[in-house]
Amino acid sequence: MPFLLPKKVTQENALQLQKEGLLNSPNLRSIDCSELKDFDSTVLTVLLAWQKKLMADGQSISVEHAPAKLKVLAGVYGVSALLGL
Repeated sequence: MPFLLPKKVTQENALQLQKEGLLNSPNLRSIDCSELKDFDSTVLTVLLAWQKKLMADGQSISVEHAPAKLKVLAGVYGVSALLGL
């Protein structure tokens, strides 16, 4: 079952979201961004933290339904390949 990102990911909820994801690490292999609408570069911090955890376990995340803005941000920050975008 994919881990569904909420509609909003900003500095206000990023730390809590990161913790929730790490508590559900088996579901982090697939991240569903279909609901994600209101976000900033903080979402990349969350995704990278999850990717780091999974890489330590010999796995990686797959980001699905990524909005165009997320793909652009990942490109600007140079993490597109790391996140599979």
